[in-house]
Formats: sequence, structure tokens, C-alpha cells
Amino acid sequence: MTAKWSPDSWRAHPIRQVPAYPDPARLAAMEAKLRTYPPLVFAGEARRLKAALAQVADGRAFVLQGGDCAESFNDFTANIIRDTFRVLLQMAVVLTFGASVPVVKMGRMAGQFAKPRSSDTETQDGQTLPSYRGDIINGPDFTPEDRVPDPARMETGYFQSAGTLNLLRAFATGGYSDLHEVHRWNLDFAARSPLAARYQDLAARIDETLAFMAACGMTSASIPQIRETDFYTSHEALLLPYEQALTRVDSTSGDWYACSAHFLWIGDRTRQPDGAHVEFLRGVKNPLGLKVGPTTQADDLLRLIDTLNPANEPGRLTLISRMGAEKVETLLPPLLRAVRRAGHRVVWLCDPMHGNTISTANKVKTRDFDAILQEVRRFFDVHAAEGSWAGGVHVEMTGREVTECVGGARRLSEADLGTRYETFCDPRLNAEQSLELAFLLAEELKARREPAAAPAVAAQ
Repeated sequence: MTAKWSPDSWRAHPIRQVPAYPDPARLAAMEAKLRTYPPLVFAGEARRLKAALAQVADGRAFVLQGGDCAESFNDFTANIIRDTFRVLLQMAVVLTFGASVPVVKMGRMAGQFAKPRSSDTETQDGQTLPSYRGDIINGPDFTPEDRVPDPARMETGYFQSAGTLNLLRAFATGGYSDLHEVHRWNLDFAARSPLAARYQDLAARIDETLAFMAACGMTSASIPQIRETDFYTSHEALLLPYEQALTRVDSTSGDWYACSAHFLWIGDRTRQPDGAHVEFLRGVKNPLGLKVGPTTQADDLLRLIDTLNPANEPGRLTLISRMGAEKVETLLPPLLRAVRRAGHRVVWLCDPMHGNTISTANKVKTRDFDAILQEVRRFFDVHAAEGSWAGGVHVEMTGREVTECVGGARRLSEADLGTRYETFCDPRLNAEQSLELAFLLAEELKARREPAAAPAVAAQ
């Protein structure tokens, strides 16, 4: 890979997962149009996120990254955005209060419109059409018209991302995130959940803490952290024409930033060291993610780390393990050791979703909550054994009461999947399952931190 980089240098590299646009002139015209639009996020926000992730790399914070597998243009409503944001807040509060650890919050929101596919085409009833690649590229309906890649969809994705970001910023800083609202964050259906009593107990303890702090003069008016929160957006940087069109030079530093999201990641299917996606992202200064799957070899991983984070900046690179519950204990340790021996300062996250996708007898994709939880626990176990910090989780979830993953507190079964199976791509945890995962994560974090603190207490 050459050292010289420009926003379009990726075009000279081999590329995978690229849609076949039938009209290159229309594509070029849309790219030119997007280049004139304002950035969606700002360089200073991305730098602030990188600083927060540096704390995670040092074992002093935890990452919660969650949201849709692929956002849908049809789901662009305030209620849907609010509900996902609210569940992520609930999860973060459970983790922060239960495990006494700061939580960096990132949503798979405001740009997660493109999806990689295992095949370029799909066949139904003898008809073969291009695969659905996400709403920013083509449509989910199995018709020739819907499946044609359309550059105009990039403009729709831009404006929906801008609207989502506007709402998220309002929620994060306009009072909705105030910890005094923790009771009101409880979704209506959660009141009927087996978790309701546990959540209400946590909320009551938070209220007691806030009352004590207020008595000491620390209120929402005097402490911004009580009434506001930092919330960042992220998505897979898959559609490179869109990403390049939204890349800007930061006026304060002169560096290039991808301004479609604060945090971008490279997927397991596009992480070729000499590929276009690695080439593009190595040149932007955003904090980056890299999916690490079962086929990842240590030498390739080290080469990718050197390419994406040559200065070894903590917070710059996050490695997102997606091995599967049955493979993580075997495949992850050699990679952890190789990274540690090379002296790389990275964040490690667990994606317990993608390696645990199964199909029912009726060919419906689902995920088992028990397998998801098992991979998370084994991820923690591996890091504990290797003496490294399990830095967070990356989950596909929604704030709605969908029935796409089996298991959880309500013990959803395959028979329940048809009740509210709404995803066009991969199955997501619903709000209740997401909150249950947060409680279990908090217990894991607390249990693993307490033994380390015990000697210091005994010595006092």
C-alpha cells in the first residue's frame, strides 16, 4: 500500500461489496451534489470520541455500541429514533451504576443504511435479481425496479441522517437525558416485563444518589453531566462513493475527516489489507473500527493495525471480535497475544450477534439470546485469562418490542418469531432483551473488577 493518500485513492484499489450502478453519470452527479452539502458531524466531535475511546483502551471505561442492523427509510420517525436512544440510555445507566464504570455510547444510527451481502444476487421462484444491499443503495421488495441500485437514494440517506442527528443531539443535550428522568425512560411494555422490578429498584437507588448529591449542592443546574450526555453515531463505511463525498478537511487541523459519522468501521467482508475500504479509512482521522472474524489471521491483523493506526494512538482503532459463541475461546486468544506482543494500544469490543445467526426449520433467520450471552461471557473470560481489558459490546438492537431473537426473560420461542418479525436484514434484540443484556453485563463487570480491588482494600 502506497503512503500517498487522497480521498479518492481508494478507487485504484480492488473493491468488494460494491453495487453495480447502471448509470455512472448519474452516480457521479450525485457524488458531486453531496460534496456541496454540509458535513453531518464535525471533526471536534470525532476527536472527543477518540479521547473517550483512549480511556477504554487504558481499561478505564466501557463501550456500548448498538442500533439497527440496517436502518430503513420507512422507519424514519421520531418515536423509533427516541425509543432506540432511550433503551441505549437505559443500558448505559445500568452499566454505569451497576458496574461503576464510565460508558461511551455509540449508536448504529444516522447512517447505517448499507449492508454487505454474501451473494450479489438473490433467487426466488426461479427469478434472479440483485441482492438487497440496504436502503441507501436499493429497495427490499423483490422486484426488478426496487433492486436496481439508485444513486438518488444517497441523498435520501443524507437527509434522513441529518434529521436523525438533529433529534439525537436534542435528546442528548436538551434535558431528555437528565438522570432525574430515569423513571420516565422506562418503556410502557417494560412495566409488564420480568425485568420491571429490577429496573425500578435501580431507578430508586439512582434517585437516592441524586437526592444526596443535591443536598451537597450538585444538581442538574450545576453539573452538566447530570442533565446531558455524549452520544456518538457510527456505521459501517461500506458505500465508498457516499463516504468520499462527505469527507472534509478540518479547518483547525488541516486533517481529513469522514463527516458522515463520528465512528466508522470496516466489515469482515471488506478488510482486505490492499482493498479499497482499508485504503479509504486509513487516511481519515476519525476513530475507526475493524471487524475481526473467524477467518482473521494474526499476520493480516497486525498488518491492518499498522496500516490503520501507524502512530499507535490509543482510541484510534477498535477491534470488534465476531467469532461466535463456540469459537471465541479458541480463535480470540492467539489474536490477543499477537496484538499485545506487538505493543498495539487498541480497544477490544465483542460483537456477539453475527457469529450466532441461525435459521429455523422455516428458514427464518434468528439469534438465540443464550448464545449471545455465552459469547459475551467467553469474551470476558478470554480477556481475563490474557490480562487484557474487555472494552465493550457491539449489538444489533432496537427500542421496539420486536420478536426476532429467541430466548431472554420472556423465553421467546421460534413460534413467537412471526408476531413482530420486522427486520429486512438481520434479527435484532428487542428493548427488553437489550436491557437484560445490560444487567448481565453489569454483573460481569462488577464481579471482575472487585477481585482486583480487594488487595488494595485489605492493605488500608
